[in-house]
Amino acid sequence: MNNMFFSATPVLEKIEKAGFEAYFVGGAVRDHLLKRDIHDVDIATSATPQEIKKIFSSTVDVGIEHGTILVLYNGQGFEVTTFRSESTYEDFRRPQSVTFIRSLHEDLRRRDFTMNAIAMDRAGNFIDPYNGKMAIYNQIIETVGEAAERFKEDALRVMRAIRFVSQLGFSLEYKTEREMANLSYLLKYISVERITAEMTKLLNGTYREKALKIAVETKLYSYWPSLFNDKRIIDSILSLPIKTLKEIELWILCVFLTNHPNSNELLKKWKLPSKKIQFILRSLSLLRWRKEQEWTNFEYYRAGKEISTIVERIYQTSLGNDISEIESNIQQLFSHLPISSREDLPISGNDILAWCNKPAGPWVREVMEGIEKAIINKEINNETAEIKRWVKSCHLP
Repeated sequence: MNNMFFSATPVLEKIEKAGFEAYFVGGAVRDHLLKRDIHDVDIATSATPQEIKKIFSSTVDVGIEHGTILVLYNGQGFEVTTFRSESTYEDFRRPQSVTFIRSLHEDLRRRDFTMNAIAMDRAGNFIDPYNGKMAIYNQIIETVGEAAERFKEDALRVMRAIRFVSQLGFSLEYKTEREMANLSYLLKYISVERITAEMTKLLNGTYREKALKIAVETKLYSYWPSLFNDKRIIDSILSLPIKTLKEIELWILCVFLTNHPNSNELLKKWKLPSKKIQFILRSLSLLRWRKEQEWTNFEYYRAGKEISTIVERIYQTSLGNDISEIESNIQQLFSHLPISSREDLPISGNDILAWCNKPAGPWVREVMEGIEKAIINKEINNETAEIKRWVKSCHLP
C-alpha cells in the first residue's frame, strides 16, 4: 500500500475506535488501483464534523459547512469529510444544501464517475457498489447513475470527463459522451477560472490529443472562452506532432496559429495569470520573428535559454519536424557562449558613464547591448580592459 495510506491509517483507526466508520475515497483509491503516484488522500467517515473534532485535538475547519475537517495528526494534515447527501443543485455547480448521513453507499452515489466512487478500508479492502474497478479495468469513464443528472448537478463535470481522458487515456462510455455533448452548453454557467483549471490539466495530460478530439466531436470546444474554441485551430494543432509539447507551449502554439491581432485579449478571456500571459506574449513575439529569420548566437543570447528553447520547439513543431534534440542542442550552444547574461559582464552602466563623460540616457543601454554582441561574436574578450578600449574607440550611438 502507498505510503500516503500508511501515514493516514492511524487517523482511520482512531475514528473507528470512537465507534464510527472511516474509509479512503476518491482519486487516491482510483490512482492506487492504477498504480499512479498518490500525493494526498481523502477520508470519508460516518462521524459528523463535531464528532471528528471531539476525536482529534488538532483540527481546522476548512469546509465544515460541507462536512470537511482538516485533521492535523503526526505532523501531517488529512481532510476528513462526513458521509453526505446533497439537495438539488443551483447554478449547475453547487448543491443548495448538504445533509450528513451514516451510509457510505449513499455518499458514494453522489460522486461523478464510477472510478471515483470506490472506497477502501484501512486493511486494503475495496467497497465498490458502482463497479468502478471494472470501469478502470476496461479503461472507461462513466458516470455514477444517469449521466444527464450528474452533468446537470455540476456542469464542470463535462470538463473533468475529458480532463480524465487526457490524463488516463480512457474512453468515454457511450451514454456519458452523448450526454456530455447534449449538455456542454451548461459550461456557460461555470466560472472561467474553473474551466481554465481543468483546461490546464487537460493540456498537461499525456493523452491530450484524444481529449481534444472528443472536445471537437462533442462540440464542447465551442463553449471555451477563446483560442481553443475554434475547430480549425484545434484541427491544425492535432495535425502536428504535439505529443512532447508542454502545456505552456500548447498555449503559445494556439495563439500563433490563431494569428489574431490582439492576442492579449484572447488570453485574458481565459483569465490566465498575468505573468503567464506576459510570458506567452513574449514567446509569441519571438516565434513570429523566428518564422522570418534564422537564429544567430546573439539572438539566442538575447532571448535566453528558456524562451529560445520553447520558441524553437514550437517553430519546428509547426513545420511538422522532430524536436527531440532541440533542448540538448540549445543547452550545448549556451554552454559555449562567452557569457550567458548581462550579469556575467565585469562592468556596469556606471563604468560606461565614467569612461565616456556623457550624461546618462538611453545611449548607455545601446552601448551595453553593443558590448554584449561584441563579446558573443568573439570580437572582444569579456575583460574590463578590452571592453573599455572597445567603448572608447568611438563605438557610441
